[in-house]
Amino acid sequence: MSHVTILTGASRGIGKAIAEILLSTNDNTKLIAVARSGDNLKDIEQKFGSDRVGIVVGDVTDPETTKAAVKLAISKFGQINSVIANAGVLDPVGPIEKTDLSKWKTLYDVNFFAVVDIIQQSLAELKKTNGNIIAVSSGAALKPYNAWYAYGSSKAALNHLIASVAEEETEVKALSIAPGVVDTAMQQDIREKFGKDMEEKALSRFTDLHKNNELLKPETPATVYVNLALRGWSDEVNGKYLRFDDKSLISYTK
Repeated sequence: MSHVTILTGASRGIGKAIAEILLSTNDNTKLIAVARSGDNLKDIEQKFGSDRVGIVVGDVTDPETTKAAVKLAISKFGQINSVIANAGVLDPVGPIEKTDLSKWKTLYDVNFFAVVDIIQQSLAELKKTNGNIIAVSSGAALKPYNAWYAYGSSKAALNHLIASVAEEETEVKALSIAPGVVDTAMQQDIREKFGKDMEEKALSRFTDLHKNNELLKPETPATVYVNLALRGWSDEVNGKYLRFDDKSLISYTK
């Protein structure tokens, strides 16, 4: 039986790893890949075939992008089993009195409101399959990271959203999962772009991980996201925020 997933932020980093692992699992996995980078999405489609991959090039903050993804999933594959909300941004980084409020709003549009939108637009279809929603969260949701006011607060809001969906929408399941510190373009931006707006001690945590080759490979958390999407999870963890390596998720790491 086919399993159809809509994945945002699918063109690079953790999203790209999720896409490739998901489609490598078996021939029954189908993917609607959403991102702004059309060339990267086309590479995924070419590698795994247009019979298994549908692509939507667009910004997740535009409701028309989400509408197109849901419509394509139904027209091409007939159902939606999972939504993995992976798209996210870190900017603005800096002291609260110096960060541009308009950038906060842009960040919230990507990290939070776009997730609200995709849940709203896909929920009816997810209910038909008793499907699931997985949000890519962050440890910054639980504790303050220096200069990450906007990002951390948006992920905290995301965790509450997911907990609320799990509580109120009993025909679907929802989880919020943090991927750890992963070797992605966001980490490069922290080192090369945003670090100047962070305290040296806070920045050194990330630069040291990079220097010591201790950043996680994207495939490590991506494997957990894929297995959760395909296998589902118990009522005991439903609605929670968890790290990808939480002891309750050990069976999903391989």
